[in-house]
Amino acid sequence: MDWANFGVDLHLDLSSVPDPGTGRRVALERALRDSIRAGRLAPRTRLPATRTLAAELNLSRGTVSAAYDQLIAEGYLNARQGSGTEVAQMPPAVTSLRANVEGSRPPRYDLRPGSPDVATFPVAAWLRATRRALSRAPVAAYDYGDPRGSLELRTVLAEYLGRARGVLATADRIIVTSGYVQALALLATVHRGRVIAMEDPGLAFHRDVVRQAGATVTALPTDALGARTELLSTVLSSVDAAVVTPAHQYPTGVTLHPDRRHAAVDWARDRDRLLIEDDYDGEFRYDRQPVGALQGMAPEHVVYIGTAAKTLGPALRLAWMVLPGRLVDPVVRAKRLADLHTETIGQLALADLIGEHAYDRHVRACRLRYRRRRDLLVQRLPWADLGGIAAGLHVMIGLPAGGPSEEDVLRRAAAHGLALGELGSHWHSPGDHPQGLVVGYGTPREGAYPAALDTLARVLRAF
Repeated sequence: MDWANFGVDLHLDLSSVPDPGTGRRVALERALRDSIRAGRLAPRTRLPATRTLAAELNLSRGTVSAAYDQLIAEGYLNARQGSGTEVAQMPPAVTSLRANVEGSRPPRYDLRPGSPDVATFPVAAWLRATRRALSRAPVAAYDYGDPRGSLELRTVLAEYLGRARGVLATADRIIVTSGYVQALALLATVHRGRVIAMEDPGLAFHRDVVRQAGATVTALPTDALGARTELLSTVLSSVDAAVVTPAHQYPTGVTLHPDRRHAAVDWARDRDRLLIEDDYDGEFRYDRQPVGALQGMAPEHVVYIGTAAKTLGPALRLAWMVLPGRLVDPVVRAKRLADLHTETIGQLALADLIGEHAYDRHVRACRLRYRRRRDLLVQRLPWADLGGIAAGLHVMIGLPAGGPSEEDVLRRAAAHGLALGELGSHWHSPGDHPQGLVVGYGTPREGAYPAALDTLARVLRAF
């Protein structure tokens, strides 16, 4: 191999010259040494040949060779005949910054909610879909895209959502976003300065997103029947919009009662207000067919938000909104200012996956897989106060009023290498709230899942 033509791009700060006589060599040594210590140059990274680096830095080749020789002598670099110069594996005393910022060791068993089993990602099907999509894509697909999203994806989404979720949609009413969080932020931006009700308990991060976008958040209480939407017409009369999770409330897991669904829709229609439907895991229903989307009851007053995060994986960063006609232009303007458009290649691949019905097959397979996991959890904890077991990827475990507390359980679980979610962080404000655990069953790998449940059972039985 011709090492004169091999190397990596390096960002080196040579501005510090400690001595005019040997300054450039010493500055290069210091820059390389600091990069290795800080972890910017990882072990086994191959450095450019001395001739190449000298030309790039406008130094003499002798200066670079002298710097390399000094760092080889200090143990920072290795030189092998025919293999060039590479960063050495440093001893613990000179560990990289990366190792220091990774935090504590991950739990042995992770039953925290929020993520699917990403090992189920359909890699082969996704590769086939990507190949087909790219083979058909026009050259314009690689340019800046439409803020609304690719027409191919919006078209197949309109068909799929109508068929699978009961959503009334056309391609011109759909906007593709970079995940659910961006969809929520765009809607809050359009409602800047207004009051948005959000379920209590609910995800605190989502409340922060809405506030950051300039809207005001108020609490919409929930109970065993879901969000108390009847309050929107009375004590919450100042609210302009409400975010609800009708299919599977997060984190309690309850499904919105039919009377509450009608109350929400009546409020939105009568007062010309907006419902924002978060359908984050509506495809996963185990006791009957998935509950149809609220949007189908009032498409001009409900924004439907769906996502690929739970069905495929959060890494795709793909979500979609079905909007009332009056909101399309304002949201498109907000999207253009936010990031211009969501990446296109993933959209085209997802469009192919949906159009070829591979997406349906994958969802059905995951539904069966997660139902087996849900059933095993119920079997292992027959004495626990379980809630929200009919759908989704998590359950609620209620804790008795007399204890133990959430903190007690989490502390004991951590001692056994088990990570759990808790209800306490989801309330809008501190107070005398019911205590509980939020247990996800999507994350653990298949082989580790039974052992994770056994550990959970031992932790709970200890109290």
